[in-house]
Amino acid sequence: MRAAVITFPGSNCDRDLAVAFEKAGFEVLRVWHKDTALPERLDVVGLPGGFSFGDYLRCGAIAANAPICREIIGFAQRGGHVLGICNGFQILLETGLLPGALMRNANLYFICKPVELRVESAASPYTAGYGKGAGVTFPIAHHDGNYQADPDTLAQLEAEDRIALRYLDNPNGSVGDIAGILSRNHRVLGLMPHPERALEPIHGNTDGYGLFASLAGALVAV
Repeated sequence: MRAAVITFPGSNCDRDLAVAFEKAGFEVLRVWHKDTALPERLDVVGLPGGFSFGDYLRCGAIAANAPICREIIGFAQRGGHVLGICNGFQILLETGLLPGALMRNANLYFICKPVELRVESAASPYTAGYGKGAGVTFPIAHHDGNYQADPDTLAQLEAEDRIALRYLDNPNGSVGDIAGILSRNHRVLGLMPHPERALEPIHGNTDGYGLFASLAGALVAV
């Protein structure tokens, strides 16, 4: 299995994401935002957290126009798996690979703490290993994590089982307590919480490892 982790100016979770993929058995290749092609024989692309391009304009807006993102869009449209965490989720929304927008937190403060989540959909390679309704705890660290979408989009996400995770105690004002959503084919996942920061006992819990192990298991089974 091969995973590519993208680095933008301002990424600060790219190494953490690479370590998480490696722990789950992936060969990890590092890709720079100015690259114009993805490595061959990829199984998944990871967009890490951080502050790409200093969060100027809108968070993720400049990164979404980087040369490598054109390749990531094509990869996803061909059925490739893409995981976007925090700033990576913001980038996925800006590319149009996922619907909706991420606004300033409702309290207008940067929030950094562990949060309890409920797995809403087990119909994805990322969450199948947990099972629907499972409870997990991941850290969050964001200023613009307030997910919003119009009523029609929300209804579609619900109808197509595309809400991956919900907050049990909403920290940022996200509509419907939404913490992560999936693409129509359930192969693109964007989420604000950081599973790669809940990987080993020293992190406080290992709940995040299950997401990467679940993806690895799904790919092996294909």
